[in-house]
Amino acid sequence: MDRTRPLTLLLAGSLAAGGLLALTPAAQAADTELARNGGFEVGLDGWSCTAGSGAVVPSPVHGGTKALQATPAGSDNARCSQTVTVKPNSSYTLSGWVRGSYVYLGASGTGTTDVSTWTASAPDWQKLSTSFTTGASTTSVTIYTHGWYGTPAYQADDLSLYGPGGDPVQLPTAPTGLTAGSPTSTSVPLSWTAVSGATSYHVYQGTTRIQTVTTPSATVSGLTASTPYTFQVTAVNSAGESPKSAAVTATTTSGGGGGGGGLPAHALVGYLHASFANGSGYTRMADVPDSWDVIDLAFGEPTSVTSGDIRFTLCPATECPNVESLADFKAAIKAKQAAGKKVLISIGGQNGQVQLSTTAARDTFVSSVSKIIDEYGLDGLDIDFEGHSLSLQTGDTDFRNPTSPVVVNLIQAVKTLKARYGAKFVLTMAPETFFVQLGYQYYGSGPWGGQDPRAGAYLPVIHALRDDLTLLHVQDYNSGSIMGLDNQYHSMGGADFHIAMTDMLLTGFPVAGNTDRFFPPLRPEQVAIGLPASTQAGNGHTTPAEVNKALDCLTKKTNCGTYQTHGTWPSLRGLMTWSINWDRYNQGEFAKNFDAYAWS
Repeated sequence: MDRTRPLTLLLAGSLAAGGLLALTPAAQAADTELARNGGFEVGLDGWSCTAGSGAVVPSPVHGGTKALQATPAGSDNARCSQTVTVKPNSSYTLSGWVRGSYVYLGASGTGTTDVSTWTASAPDWQKLSTSFTTGASTTSVTIYTHGWYGTPAYQADDLSLYGPGGDPVQLPTAPTGLTAGSPTSTSVPLSWTAVSGATSYHVYQGTTRIQTVTTPSATVSGLTASTPYTFQVTAVNSAGESPKSAAVTATTTSGGGGGGGGLPAHALVGYLHASFANGSGYTRMADVPDSWDVIDLAFGEPTSVTSGDIRFTLCPATECPNVESLADFKAAIKAKQAAGKKVLISIGGQNGQVQLSTTAARDTFVSSVSKIIDEYGLDGLDIDFEGHSLSLQTGDTDFRNPTSPVVVNLIQAVKTLKARYGAKFVLTMAPETFFVQLGYQYYGSGPWGGQDPRAGAYLPVIHALRDDLTLLHVQDYNSGSIMGLDNQYHSMGGADFHIAMTDMLLTGFPVAGNTDRFFPPLRPEQVAIGLPASTQAGNGHTTPAEVNKALDCLTKKTNCGTYQTHGTWPSLRGLMTWSINWDRYNQGEFAKNFDAYAWS
């Protein structure tokens, strides 16, 4: 609700001061209410709330018929904000009414001293007020309200910023020159002519707004093969949104994204300790049970962290007395492939830190990995970068346009490998939850620095390679608690964790709570759930009964417990485990349960 001071009150004040001339011309002309929809009478129009924390409610309200209610969850303090155009070197008063515990009201970007005020306890409506003066070059400020971590929902209403209005911003014109580039089976690249005065652009698929970008280009992903799509774009600034551009239609190519055709509808993926024993004993390639559809050779490791030079050798006989000869190993690989199995080289692991920080390391990575694939006749590559292999530099905040060399070089290297081996090249990834689902809350070092730069660092790699990706099987183990799309924390070891983590991949999510940076969902046939095969294999072992509950919920919408998924995905690809060796050590419990599960 926009509220301005009645003219009668201004006149009365001026007469009391000795006549109309006592009111300065600047104040007469400029002082006004600047907060848009401060009473929330038109929903959240004008306001942005973190991680979907804010909503408009009909009760309790301070004025009008609606108010804001925002709920802190975990590390999110339920911040709702609005950017307002102001004048330099001018004074402003910020006020509002709040209810709840530890509720804050403030302004940032003032150009002088940012201000805030708060109340520790407001069981009923309480007014908060503060003031500030803008800097010499300040033309906009951000006003906000938020609660505190771990506290219940708070309410806010009748928020007001009063002072001189900034110079009017003109509505941008509709973008021109919208063009669709070469589509893939699941994506369409778009570009258009930049619009003067635009600060961002909205991209529409049909009548639905699907993303917001700050540059005049975008790639729309997660599409269906052999399907026509129509797109339009608009230009946006603080004055609002322009009319839509002329429409452009593009048709995706045939075939699913990601190579490696030939996998069964539901596949079992396992890592084979080929270069070490790890307490579980050595398993010869020829002795790998037929249950395993994808066999990942663990591990190819670098000669040094930054060399990019990957080497793979069989386990030495001193550690693995029953290791087969190199000739027998290669022959067993061919036999597995003849039976329809895929055999990949997995790069990294817990001890194999790989940082492609230079283009030289990138090129060495391509040549050395190619040499391994060619020597052993493998079907593709599994990326198991862990630890400090991937991190985001300060300022690298958009997963769609990464700038960190270790990320950019990895993407380029994998694309080169994909182009070299063609459509049958199998590409899988096994990141930890810290590098993927944690990105719902945190991304890199954050907009103000101070966060772990590895948070969400796999997201730009997955996104850039989603059309080449055969399988993503996130490690749902050795993980801390992770917030799901229900804004609740979930802990490993039970069906709930796997349901929530997988739902995020199949639904998509705003990265770091930014709805303009939405990570699109993967196709269900690109996703498998990663679990330890036994209690010895890793923290977070899940019993077969709980594994089956997770599969029931995700593929049939049954046995879901308290977490409600955002869809049902009967074509979910399957399961991954660490490891084939540990499963054999555990009498094959993991593989037997997978084989017995009724997918439909």
